Amino acid sequence: MRNTVSLNSAWEFYKNTADVTALSGGETVNLPHSWNATDGQDGGNDYFRGTCIYTKKLIKSELPSAERYYLEIRGANSSADVYVNGEKLAHHDGGYSTWRVDITDKLGETAELAIAVDNAPNDRVYPQMADFTFYGGLYRDVNLICVPATHFELDYFGTPGIKVTPTVKDNGASVEVEVYTTELGADDEIVYTVCQADGAVVGEFSAKDKVHTFDISDVHLWNGRKDPYLYTASAKIVRNGEEMDRVSARFGCRTFKIDPERGFILNGEEYPLRGVSRHQDRLGIGNALLPEHHAEDIELIMEVGATTIRLAHYQHDQYFYDLCDEKGLVIWAEIPYISKHLPNGRENTVSQMKELIVQNYNHASIFVWGLSNEITMSSENDPNLLDNHRVLNDLVHKMDKTRLTTMACVSMCSSDAEYVRIPDVVSYNHYFGWYGGDTSMNGPWFDNFHAKFPSKPIGISEYGCEALNWHTSNPTQGDYTEEYQAYYHEELIKQLFSRKYIWATHVWNMFDFGADARSEGGENGQNHKGLVTMDRKYKKDAFYAYKAWLSDDPFVHLCGKRYVDRVEEITKVTVYSNLPEVELFANGESLGKKTSADHFFYFEVPNSGETTLTAVAGEFKDEGVIRKVSEMNQDYILKEKGAVLNWFDVEAPEGRYSLNDKISDIMESFFGKLWFIRTMLSIKKRMDSGKNGEEKVAGFEMSEGIMKMMGGFTVLRLTGMMSMMNLNFTKEELLAMNKKLNRIRKPKRLRK
Repeated sequence: MRNTVSLNSAWEFYKNTADVTALSGGETVNLPHSWNATDGQDGGNDYFRGTCIYTKKLIKSELPSAERYYLEIRGANSSADVYVNGEKLAHHDGGYSTWRVDITDKLGETAELAIAVDNAPNDRVYPQMADFTFYGGLYRDVNLICVPATHFELDYFGTPGIKVTPTVKDNGASVEVEVYTTELGADDEIVYTVCQADGAVVGEFSAKDKVHTFDISDVHLWNGRKDPYLYTASAKIVRNGEEMDRVSARFGCRTFKIDPERGFILNGEEYPLRGVSRHQDRLGIGNALLPEHHAEDIELIMEVGATTIRLAHYQHDQYFYDLCDEKGLVIWAEIPYISKHLPNGRENTVSQMKELIVQNYNHASIFVWGLSNEITMSSENDPNLLDNHRVLNDLVHKMDKTRLTTMACVSMCSSDAEYVRIPDVVSYNHYFGWYGGDTSMNGPWFDNFHAKFPSKPIGISEYGCEALNWHTSNPTQGDYTEEYQAYYHEELIKQLFSRKYIWATHVWNMFDFGADARSEGGENGQNHKGLVTMDRKYKKDAFYAYKAWLSDDPFVHLCGKRYVDRVEEITKVTVYSNLPEVELFANGESLGKKTSADHFFYFEVPNSGETTLTAVAGEFKDEGVIRKVSEMNQDYILKEKGAVLNWFDVEAPEGRYSLNDKISDIMESFFGKLWFIRTMLSIKKRMDSGKNGEEKVAGFEMSEGIMKMMGGFTVLRLTGMMSMMNLNFTKEELLAMNKKLNRIRKPKRLRK
């Protein structure tokens, strides 16, 4: 019989070494573990990336008796080597999937096990460039699987050994159960069983064949959040009446279609996919999550009312996919083929895709496989990149005939590009209203795509803006306030959710996450676009905007609870609720009732002294306090932590340009445009510009799309964001840049 032994406890950890024969100065750690739990989240883009070694002594007499012993590693980022007694047995590239090593022949009475894990940069293993931290470590479970010589397959891309393919027909379903075995004897039989959720047996069959099909009459469908019903298929190898090995998998019976006009259709009914994206890390933990962390994440996503999750940008923990199955969430699963195409990385995209599909095929929650994310940043016409995508697309369709392919296109990728035609359905990452442009551009962009390509399903795979604990009554694009984030999402909800042809919407992101290269918003090392903070302790106001639209659980939320001190005599107060009417009270006195079809309720509130505000909707209420002050509370105003130069330190003469002006405004002036061109040429010399250096800046094509996006940035913000591409400006360089801008007169329209 199979026995699985956890090896998570008491490893010796040695940092910054690759030599397993000369180890000293280790520390004892338990798994899951990441060595970047702190330095991968504190900014500076200086977190340790290299090789570290984990060692553990195995004593065979303490292990279950077996004929074969497999080391199972469920996540080692991003490459790893396994050694037993100093001898290298295996190498694996890819930090987000399960892989196994047969260590039987090297396992004597005792064995010194060593796993060397490496997250250093290279040119062949994805990801290598992306807006998140590549945490190193053995950050998921490590097990020892003890099996007889005859067992269900363990070597093939981390397979569970069983593959279940249900096909719904009218009121029934045909369920094909296929198994993979090792050293199956001539007289061995496989006993297949399918059970209902309550354990009642639907059917059982004994055969020598490795494939068997069951018919289920009056099938109980997996129907999203409404009814995520799961069956279980199991198989056991039997020899002379004795069970040798057993595997099982839960599965769901459902049909789906992605229609270019009606959006996502589940079991014949329109089922709008409105949801979020998720990264797997936590504050102070990195990506070394425990089951309770995954469970908390899924509950927060359920609370907001999401029907879908884009699990970005890599394969997530099996436990989280299990939770998605159980909760009825529709999942987009993808590999980390992201941002920068690596000519030497094709083999790695193929192996990571095979692992993703083989290990996750049985999950009822997964509906689309993602090929890549924003991979055309450098070029959308690279023949090698296009061929890589065709290879992946064909591979997915060969391995899984039941699901569709998709990908997330960077905003400036042309909708006419050949690349966009490769997958079955497509989504775009758009940040109009944050990275350039304005919020009103989002809906019309999708209308234009839909009109031009009416048969191609289109979705939005990322949209969002950053918010920290900064506050204002006059929110503006790029201010990092909670109020602007709330306004942004109010506008995007109204534009996106009203267009049912958009097959899926995924907010970027559900949670703030580690991005050590970032130095934005006053707290370095994080991307703060989350609806919830990285520690999961605070739900930003925008969280409740989505809850008002998506959740059936009645509630009322008073926005701005962290924005207490206000200078204006009449202040705007926003309330979110999924109930039809809200009444607001100030110190117990009603300010009136309001109704709203869009779930957003706005009140003008007199601001004098200290006022307790109470929002009431039906039997639900929420309270907060505002206080009249004469001057703006400086704690609400963004001051960049560790910034080379803050916006308020920039000299900005009236009628002249400065670092605080937007690129689009500077480009309105002839001399401003000349300054911009010269500055971009100077930047180009400092970075690898690729083959067509004259046409690129910092490795990116200067297309019309990217110019529109850059136009929304101030020069100071743009230079700050360039740190994510390892381009850093000194204070002296920025002041010199500002001095040149101060010499350029603004057009009359832009003068104060």
